[in-house]
Amino acid sequence: MGIIRSSFSFMPGTVCGICVAQNYNVPNIKKLINTGLLIAKHIEENYRKPKKRSDKED
Repeated sequence: MGIIRSSFSFMPGTVCGICVAQNYNVPNIKKLINTGLLIAKHIEENYRKPKKRSDKED
């Protein structure tokens, strides 16, 4: 009885998600995350403080 009760809200959510994905233009989340990480990396590299140069270089 516990499995049916716990999966009852999961099943309608899955069905609703499938219907939305088929009928609407849903963005690709993986591609969106990769683009965001690439932009964040680019911003970090541009605005990072330069490393201090020491007089003694070994």
